[in-house]
Amino acid sequence: MACSAAMAAPPAQSFAHVPVYAHRGASALLPEHTLAAYAQAIADGADYIEPDLVMTRDGVMVARHENEIGGTTDVAAHPGFAARRTTKVIDGRPVEGWFTEDFTLAELKTLHARERLPELRGTAFDGQFRIATLDEIVEFLVQQARRSGRGIGLAPEIKHGSYFRGIGLPMEERLLDTLRGNAYTNVAPILVQSFETGNLRQLRARIGRPSNIRLLQLLGEPEALPADVALAGGGRDYAGMMTPEGLRDIAGYADAIGVERRALLPVDAQGRLGAATPLIADAHAAGLQVVAYTFRPENPFLPPALRHGAADARNPPGAVAEIRAYLQAGIDAFFTDDPALGRQAVEAGPAS
Repeated sequence: MACSAAMAAPPAQSFAHVPVYAHRGASALLPEHTLAAYAQAIADGADYIEPDLVMTRDGVMVARHENEIGGTTDVAAHPGFAARRTTKVIDGRPVEGWFTEDFTLAELKTLHARERLPELRGTAFDGQFRIATLDEIVEFLVQQARRSGRGIGLAPEIKHGSYFRGIGLPMEERLLDTLRGNAYTNVAPILVQSFETGNLRQLRARIGRPSNIRLLQLLGEPEALPADVALAGGGRDYAGMMTPEGLRDIAGYADAIGVERRALLPVDAQGRLGAATPLIADAHAAGLQVVAYTFRPENPFLPPALRHGAADARNPPGAVAEIRAYLQAGIDAFFTDDPALGRQAVEAGPAS
């Protein structure tokens, strides 16, 4: 499919004030949640780096997208850990594999990170990087901010908060203690995220307003319930949270919502980005910022009308065009696997 005019000549308008969040680091280029991916993201102009946080058996916060690590590490290649493969119920769903809470930090440090999407991004860097702890990421962030001469924010996501609390490994208090215990993160821009609601309410009660720590309520599939709401027998699903009433409730404890991008600008029957839904305007009316997730640079993740080249190829012009459509619609920030392209989009530069 030929490049569209929007891809060939992006509008000149600059959105340089819009923060670029590095989704799990520069995860389109390097294995996610590794210090190397975070370093690349910072070098590429990310305003924030994002570690998803899970717990080890000995109570250490580490950066993995999920507590199941079979797909993002080489744990399956370690015969000594074969017996730890199991099935658990996580947030109401059975999951099979190896889980961080069954390993000490020392054991996890014997593993290497693997690319989560090898069919798209290759495996050239598999086996080169270790799992990082939150403490290591904070120390690294301080060093990188000093080296780059600019403030760099941190956007930690609390994964499966109720599940970990239920097995005696709560994260919220430890996360806040870590952030408050470091001179940089005590004042730097911080955005704490969760798909659950109760932990964000509790954090708001502890940190108050105003604060350098802002809270982001992540919103999942409309028909799904936040895990803590489901455990408590509640009935408000994410669709209910996206209504004007639900958004006003969120504004009582959070500063922003994180929304899957297609809930903001859906793709129409012709494969093009359609008109914006009311969600951005409704959120702004409630006093909430809107952070869109997740922009990725490969054709399979782009609207069909913006695809160009091989089916699974990287498509920087299409990726920039997609992000700019959402900027035009009024989003306040966004997560991307490729912060360099995110930076080009907000600064109206040509994609390369």
